Amino acid sequence: MSEFSISAGKRIIKKQGNKRVSKDASKELIEILERFAGDVAEEAIAVAQEEDYETVKQEHLKRALT
Repeated sequence: MSEFSISAGKRIIKKQGNKRVSKDASKELIEILERFAGDVAEEAIAVAQEEDYETVKQEHLKRALT
């Protein structure tokens, strides 16, 4: 099951100016975002562990993206 709803994907696309969004497009965007978020989280965990933190903090997420 997805962490994000299909309607959230639809809203994200619509906010960019498109009036109509297919269900398949919404699903695809959600899948892409979940893969990206998973990759970022994995890297943030590695950063936190390198610094001997058990808790992932905002700074770890920011560094994971750089």
